[in-house]
Amino acid sequence: MDGIMNKIRNLDAYPKINEDFYSRTLSGGVITVVSSVVMFLLFFSELRLYLHAATETKLVVDTSRGETLRINFDVTFPALACSIVSVDAMDISGEQHLDVKHDIIKKRLDAHGNVIEARPDGIGAPKADDDCCNSCEDVREAYRKKGWALSNPDLIDQCKREGFLQKIKDEEGEGCNIYGFLEVNKVAGNFHFAPGKSFQQSNVHHVLSDVIALHEYLIQLSHKINRLAFGDYFPGVVNPLDSVHWTQEQPSGMYQYFLKVVPTVYTDVSGHTIQSNQFSVTEHFKGAEVGRLQSLPGVFFFYDLSPIKVTFTEQHVSFLHFLTNVCAIVGGVFTVSGILDSFIYHGQKAIKKKMEIGKFS
Repeated sequence: MDGIMNKIRNLDAYPKINEDFYSRTLSGGVITVVSSVVMFLLFFSELRLYLHAATETKLVVDTSRGETLRINFDVTFPALACSIVSVDAMDISGEQHLDVKHDIIKKRLDAHGNVIEARPDGIGAPKADDDCCNSCEDVREAYRKKGWALSNPDLIDQCKREGFLQKIKDEEGEGCNIYGFLEVNKVAGNFHFAPGKSFQQSNVHHVLSDVIALHEYLIQLSHKINRLAFGDYFPGVVNPLDSVHWTQEQPSGMYQYFLKVVPTVYTDVSGHTIQSNQFSVTEHFKGAEVGRLQSLPGVFFFYDLSPIKVTFTEQHVSFLHFLTNVCAIVGGVFTVSGILDSFIYHGQKAIKKKMEIGKFS
C-alpha cells in the first residue's frame, strides 16, 4: 500500500516548497492585487454573458408561400379631416382593397391635436334595406363601383339630407388620427392615404373622386407617422418610420415612401417563435401637375419583399463553455502575472547585483 502511495506521490506535478524559502516582495504584492482585480472583473463579465441569452443571426432564403402580411399603422394628419381621408391597398397580383373601413379607427382632432371624437371608419346613415341608395355613403359607394366621380354631392338627395358637404365644411381645419391594420397578400404592393374615395376606371386607379367638389380648399397632407410595422413586435426591432414627421410646403402633391421589407423570424430562449418583418425606407415627394394622374395628392407606401429571410435565435451559453472560459481566465491571468512578477524580481536582482559590483570596484 505504501508503495502505491509513493508512486502516486511521485506523479505530483505541483511540488511544494518550504515556506522558509519564500521571498515576498513589494512588486509581487502589487502584481497579486492587480491580477486579482482583473481576474474578478473578467469572471463577472463572463458570468453576465452566461446568465443572459446571446442572439445568433442567420440569413436564409425565404421559401414561404401563400402567407399574408399584416401592416400595422398609426398616422396623424394635423390638417386633413377624417370625413375625406380614405385608405386603399393593392398588390401586383391584382387584388385591391379600396376605401378600407374594417379594423380601422379614426380620431377627429382639433387644431391643437386634442381628440374631438373617435369612431370606426365610415360615415352616413345605416342601410334600411338592400336597395340603392339609402344614404350618401351608399351613393358614393355605388359611384365608386361604377367608376364615376361624384363631383357635386349637392345634387344628390341623400347627400342633401345628410348634409355631407356641410359635414366636411364643419370639419374644416380639423385633423385626423387614423390607425389600425391591413391584412394583405405577401407580395409587392402599396397602400395609401388619400382625400376622397378611390375608384377604378378603364383599368386606371384614381385616388380622387368626390373630393373634387372641394377643389377650392387646400389639400394639406402634412403628416406624422406615429407607428408603422409589418408584423408583430419582437425584441430589438427598429422601425425607421416611427415618429417621422413631414410638413407639406408645396400646394399639393404625392408623398411616397419606398419600403424594402425583410421577413424575420425571432425565436426566444423558451422556443417561442415570432414571425415578423423589418424594413428599410427611402422617401420622395412628387409635386402635383395638371393632367397627370400619377401626381394626385396622397401619402403612398410602396413595399417590396426581400427574398432573404433573417432569423434571430436566442440561446444560453452552455455550462461547460462557461466553465472552460472561467478556467481560461484564472489560468491565463495567473500565468501572465507570474511571468511579469518573475521578470520584475530577476530584473531587480540583476540591477542590485551590478550596483554592488560597481560599488566595490
